[in-house]
Amino acid sequence: METPAPSKPASPPARPGPARRAWQKLSPYAYIAPFFTLFAAFGLFPLIYTAFVSLYRVELQTPGTMEWRGLDNYTALFTDEFFWTSLRNTFTIGVLSTVPQLAMALGLAHLLNYRLRGRTFLRTAMLLPYATSVAAATLVFAQLFGRDFGLVNYAAGLVGIGPVDWQTGTVASQIAVSSIVVWRWTGYNALIYLAGMQSIPQELYEAAEMDGASKWRQFFHVTLPGLRPTIVFTVIVSTIGATQLFGEPLLFEGSLSGGISHQYQTLGLYMYEQGWGFFHLGRAAAIAWVMFLLILVVVGVNALLARRRSRKETGR
Repeated sequence: METPAPSKPASPPARPGPARRAWQKLSPYAYIAPFFTLFAAFGLFPLIYTAFVSLYRVELQTPGTMEWRGLDNYTALFTDEFFWTSLRNTFTIGVLSTVPQLAMALGLAHLLNYRLRGRTFLRTAMLLPYATSVAAATLVFAQLFGRDFGLVNYAAGLVGIGPVDWQTGTVASQIAVSSIVVWRWTGYNALIYLAGMQSIPQELYEAAEMDGASKWRQFFHVTLPGLRPTIVFTVIVSTIGATQLFGEPLLFEGSLSGGISHQYQTLGLYMYEQGWGFFHLGRAAAIAWVMFLLILVVVGVNALLARRRSRKETGR
C-alpha cells in the first residue's frame, strides 16, 4: 500500500499590485466624489460668486460690465428703509407662522401617537398640504382672504365682525401670509414630532403612570424632555424657512413690493425686487449674503441656547 505524498504547505496569498492598492485607498473617495462635485458646482461656487458680485455694481441689462463698489452695496442696503421694513416683516411673519405651526404640530403628533382608528390614513393626510404646490395653495388662500367675496370675511360676518382688508392692512396681511405657511408645514412637522415620540422608551410612561402621573404630567415631564432635540431641530429649520420666505408673499397679491406699503415684503421678496425688478444684481447679491449671515446667527444662537440648557440639566 503506497503512502500518500506529503502535502505542500499553502502558499501565502498574492500581494496586490500598486495599482490595486491605490484603488483600495481611493475608491471610498471616488464613491462620494459625485456628491461633492455637484455641491461644489451648484452650492459652493454660486455662494462664492455671489459674494464676489456683491462688491460690484452689476446691472441685469449688462451683466458683463462690472464696476467696483467695495462695501457700498452693503452701505446702501443698511440705509434703505425698505430693507429694514422687509427685515421686520420677515421677523413678524416668521413668529406668526412658526409658533402656531410648531404648537399645532406638537398637539397633532400627540394625538396620532395614541392608537386611533385610521392612523395610517391620518398620517398620510398630514402630508397632503406639504405636497401641494406653493402657487396653488397661495392662490386658493388669496381667494379665501378676499375682501369682498372671501370665505374668511363671510364667516367673520356671521359672528358680527365687519369685512377685513387682508391685502392692505399690515397685521391682517401678515396673518394671511402666515396662515399659508402654517397650513403647508404643520403636518410635516407633526410627522417629525411623531417619529420623535415613538423613539421615547415606553418604560418611562409606565413608570410615570405607576407614580400616579396624569396624561398631562406625562406629556410635560416625559414627552417634552424626550422631544427636546427634535424641537430644537424643527425650530432651526422653521426659522431658516421663515428667513427665506418668498413664494407665499409674492403670489398672495402678485406684487414684488409686498403690498402697497411693503407691509408684507420679506427679505426674499426684497432681494427679488432689487435683482429682477430694478435690475440691481450687485445689491441683490449683497442682500443674499446678509440673509446667509442672518441665518448663521440665528442657527448659532439656537444651538448655543440648546447647549446651555442641556449643560444646566446635566449639571456640567
